[in-house]
Amino acid sequence: MLFGWIDLYYTIAGFLVGALVGVTGVGGGSLLTPILIVLFGVSPATAVGTDLLFASATKTVGSLTHGFNRTIEWSVVRRLAIGSIPATILVLIVLSSLNVSGRGAQQLITAVLAVALFLAAGFLIARNKIFALYAVRFGDMDDRSIASLTIAMGAGLGILVTLSSVGAGAIGAIVLVLLYPQLSTARIIGSDIAHAVPLTLIAGLGHGAMGSLDVHILLSLLAGSLPGVFVGSTISARVPDTALRYVLATVLIIVGSKLVFDIPAYAGSGVEVVTLKHLP
Repeated sequence: MLFGWIDLYYTIAGFLVGALVGVTGVGGGSLLTPILIVLFGVSPATAVGTDLLFASATKTVGSLTHGFNRTIEWSVVRRLAIGSIPATILVLIVLSSLNVSGRGAQQLITAVLAVALFLAAGFLIARNKIFALYAVRFGDMDDRSIASLTIAMGAGLGILVTLSSVGAGAIGAIVLVLLYPQLSTARIIGSDIAHAVPLTLIAGLGHGAMGSLDVHILLSLLAGSLPGVFVGSTISARVPDTALRYVLATVLIIVGSKLVFDIPAYAGSGVEVVTLKHLP
């Protein structure tokens, strides 16, 4: 019965996204949501809602692994969550009042997604320059100021991720490196992933309750993503990091530009959605 819910095309897309995530470490939302909208014609709200629960499932696996290896800085996770969870709930309330399947909400989600893709591309391209410019400034700050900035960053991520599913991995990890240079890379990544689990779960469930979720697509994507992450992680050491970052950033800019110009067209498109009420 389960195999009747699996669509080969979505499974292939999930595999490719998983492989790219494994190679680059960039969050799946930066890649998967645009793919669902541009290539498969999924409505923006449904693409975001489905990808949020997809991210929650995959990041839970990663979080358990980091937890087992004790590479999660829970104080950082708490600070991020203090900002992100209230912001996420507030955005869900706003979307609900706008009618998430309506034209206005669809256009808002598409516009924010395009901006998020440009931001993710910018962080990929200018990562080293950002570190060079701001590392010293953040390094001289006291813990109270860092805590306030972390909470504020969490709030920003809550808004961005809930509206676009992009930002938790592509942007969050880079900012955490600036704020917490004393932490190892493993602990930065582990903390970022651990924070993304409740953020994407709450946002995804909120979207699902409003009807912007396709369970068929979700299961198909998950079927391909897990082996994809394994393959990508295996070959990551053999792929030139700088070249791949620039190629990926270029793709994000192109897709973001297409979304900007096609906002009216995506506002009314979509597939039939499956709400949480239809789950067995």
